[in-house]
Amino acid sequence: MSVLVNGDGRVLDPDRPLLFADDLAALRGDGVFETLLVRAGRARLIDAHLDRLVDGAAALALPEPDRAGLRRSVEVAAGEWAAREGRAEGLLRISYSRGRESRPAAGPTCYLTVGPVAERVAAARRDGVAVLTLERGWGARAQESPWLLAGTKALAYAGNMAALRYAADRGADDAVFTGPDGRVWEGPRSTVVIEVGGELRTPPRSGPILPGTTQAALFEFARTRGIVAREVEMTVDDLHGAGGVWLLSSITLAARVHTLDGRTLPAAASDGLPVAELVDAAVSAD
Repeated sequence: MSVLVNGDGRVLDPDRPLLFADDLAALRGDGVFETLLVRAGRARLIDAHLDRLVDGAAALALPEPDRAGLRRSVEVAAGEWAAREGRAEGLLRISYSRGRESRPAAGPTCYLTVGPVAERVAAARRDGVAVLTLERGWGARAQESPWLLAGTKALAYAGNMAALRYAADRGADDAVFTGPDGRVWEGPRSTVVIEVGGELRTPPRSGPILPGTTQAALFEFARTRGIVAREVEMTVDDLHGAGGVWLLSSITLAARVHTLDGRTLPAAASDGLPVAELVDAAVSAD
């Protein structure tokens, strides 16, 4: 971490303590967060991320974030990163928790950090990833149980991280969650996109998945170029039969899946869609 900014836009010393020990972010993961890519000195897809943060806060019955104030804070944080690191990419994270357990009247805790992009990101963009499918256990009606926080980017991320460790222990780089009926949902930190017959497909947002900001930007950009991009229910068999499988996320952007559950997927066809290039263009155009 190189940059620390308070929710009101004040630049803080990243080497000094910020949280109280009883902050509910640390005690229970009771809050939401967003990660944004800083590229060429600017945070990307800010509005989409703030929309999702506001929706997540509502799902947790948190006070509504100050959207305009957060946008200013994002711009301050990205500017500080650019001043210190030049045009190097950065990972900007917004954390928004319920605040201190002992002083609920004090209100939420909000802060932003910016640090370097993990080394694994460059490898995933360049070489692609091996993926393991893992059953999440949630059915399609999980969103009817709001306490499950399906589709919410909550600070309580231990389950997602456990899934990534489980996959890594078995030789995979990442994972894709499925439902009990075999339907494909999402990755622990990504959205699934496949190419079939020259069109782009992703699991429906009506399922228990987090709406993907990068996937939404890609689909909007692709449609302006005459490419069909739509939401379609899919199974693991559909992944194996696709012309290409991709994991999209705010920081990695696009990682092609080259191995799924130990089976090598076919190489990209010469006439296939340049998904990584389209994602890069969509994010850079923001």
